[in-house]
Amino acid sequence: MSSASVGMSDLSDEIVLCILRHVPVCDLLTNVANVCQKLHTLCYDKTLLTNVRLSEEYLADDQLVRLTLKLLANHVQSLSLNSCYWLSGSTLEQLGRCRGVTHLDVTGCRLTSLCLSRLLSSLSSLRSLAFDVRPCFNSAQLSSEAVDSLSRLKELRQTLCTPSYGVVPCCAQLRKLMLQFDIPDVTREGVGVCCQLMVGQSSVPHYEQLEEFTARLAPGEVNQTLLLLYLAVFSVHIPKHLRVFLVSIPGPSPAHWPAAPSLAKSLGRRGDLVALQLPRTWLDPLSLKEALEGNSPKHLSFSRCPALWPQVFQSLLNGGVRDAAQLVSLNLSGINHVPYSECRSVEDQLAAGTMSQVAAACANVKHLNLMHTHYHHECSPGLEGETHLCASLGGFKHLRSLTLPACALSDGVKTNHISARHSAPSLLFLGLKKAPRVGLPNYKPDSEPSLAGDSTSGLASLIAGCRFLETLELIGPGFASALPRLEPCTRASVEPRGMCAWARGVGDAHLAALEALPRLRRLTLAGLPGVLRGTGLVQLARQCRDLRVLSLANLGSLKTVNYTAALLETLKQCTQLQELRLEQPHLNANASFFEALSSCSRLQRLCLISRSGAFDPVAAETFMERCCQVIVCHMFMGGTLVACRTLQKSLLDRFSAERSALSVVIYPLQHEDLPSVIRGIPLTLLDRITLFQSHVAQPPHLSPM
Repeated sequence: MSSASVGMSDLSDEIVLCILRHVPVCDLLTNVANVCQKLHTLCYDKTLLTNVRLSEEYLADDQLVRLTLKLLANHVQSLSLNSCYWLSGSTLEQLGRCRGVTHLDVTGCRLTSLCLSRLLSSLSSLRSLAFDVRPCFNSAQLSSEAVDSLSRLKELRQTLCTPSYGVVPCCAQLRKLMLQFDIPDVTREGVGVCCQLMVGQSSVPHYEQLEEFTARLAPGEVNQTLLLLYLAVFSVHIPKHLRVFLVSIPGPSPAHWPAAPSLAKSLGRRGDLVALQLPRTWLDPLSLKEALEGNSPKHLSFSRCPALWPQVFQSLLNGGVRDAAQLVSLNLSGINHVPYSECRSVEDQLAAGTMSQVAAACANVKHLNLMHTHYHHECSPGLEGETHLCASLGGFKHLRSLTLPACALSDGVKTNHISARHSAPSLLFLGLKKAPRVGLPNYKPDSEPSLAGDSTSGLASLIAGCRFLETLELIGPGFASALPRLEPCTRASVEPRGMCAWARGVGDAHLAALEALPRLRRLTLAGLPGVLRGTGLVQLARQCRDLRVLSLANLGSLKTVNYTAALLETLKQCTQLQELRLEQPHLNANASFFEALSSCSRLQRLCLISRSGAFDPVAAETFMERCCQVIVCHMFMGGTLVACRTLQKSLLDRFSAERSALSVVIYPLQHEDLPSVIRGIPLTLLDRITLFQSHVAQPPHLSPM
């Protein structure tokens, strides 16, 4: 059969269904289904309409979504509107048409208590619910039919924006509870938030059937206090079927929970532990040993728990777990040293030999996080024949996502530069020389970089072993975003900039070597002063053609942007890019920048952070016109408040009609009212666009903090 004679109608149903899976549901039902009878039948196939996500239907307005829900009503069983913040309440009420829905996710939607009550009353088959508990939430407004539906729920995910138990007390048969605490200590008006709840027989959570408990907290005392109220029942009775317990509390000193040791002992006694993550103050080595002994966990996180790291490796390597090969994700962020404010030993760093053993024992690990750790190849004991850490990490053959400190890539610092830096100058020179200037030195093109090396043998070993890597994050020591979402914890848990000279040995040659990762989809580079010209970025972008998410922060000198030309060329190569985050103190978003960015025709989310940077309003408008899929444009730059507000209003007025989900925030980074602006951005947007501190490579159910 000649290719010219083959049409859609000649393909088998199986092939056509595979094609239709890539068509947005709204377009599938309202357009494609009307082409012919065959396509109409296939568009209503149960494999396409049983599980439906409208979360990324950014161009679908209220009218189109209402029509789609009407057509879906008798087919859909699992429906997600996560992050559909632009839909009106009247549209959300149309969800009641889908009476066969068993799983519903309306996180990030503008859902009132009365609307939730009506939905729950209509959806009698509901078994899984995800929603936001907003300040206006009132459980007393739930009807008896709604409470009856809640009593049959098996899974619940609540995002708490106000101190409340939400609907947890009504859910007596819960098996899976996921909580996101995002309550500020003060309101936008500056009033303190009180965490006193009405506690009675009918309002206390009970978890008799609970199997999985997950809680992730934003910074603040209110969130920690509310978490302890949710955990109060665990102090009295631990559910006998509990096998997943994940609690993430940001900051260096989480509030102590006395019941943690008994929980660990209970988890270890049953032998069916799947996932474990606890704050650093909740566990001791003995409790951890009891929790892991006899189990075969799939997900473990020991972020910032330096006191536990000997026991962690002992359990994984010496039979402390029943089957270490079952492990899928491992978070060791900051585990090999205590924070800089405490007494950290210089020799306290990752051992390549130990990681080799972990790679051999945990052969099926897909997600590994080593951020906020240290590895100095030149200072490793027994340098003669010592294996590079990256070569050890190459043993994780199934790795899909990896987060590394920048110093782990360096092959060592040149000894002549080290001696030149640390040799004592003469007293005469000390009396005559000028006082040193604060900050990194300006880059001079003709000068030899003082500490940047070009040896990438260690990185080459890593790449050779991890051929299937899709997500990679390289974070320099001491890096903290100028606009981190978790401000208190990030400032407290990072080290002073520049204290690790090995990180400065990571430069353009290392970035160029990443071109050997053809499956790379998400890349984060932050706090890498050794990246000067940016030529490695260009080479990387030319080979990794399917790069979807790119986050660059504080590369090279902070006083100038020496890699501007390479950055523009990189953007021209990233034709598949969907999310871009750029943070540089002196980034200039001029006409040339937006012209290059317009090459990213599939871009959906953009975030620029530059305290002293400037922007071209006309070029920004032209860019938004060319890239018609951009629905998030957040720019925190220099300039006046009037100029920022003028551009923001212009973009919203011009493009909101055709882009229902459009979110535009343009604000001076140094403005005193910035925190209130950030709180006004929907939480789901903050998580989606990597606006703040980089997301650590972890599966969705494991928190990076």
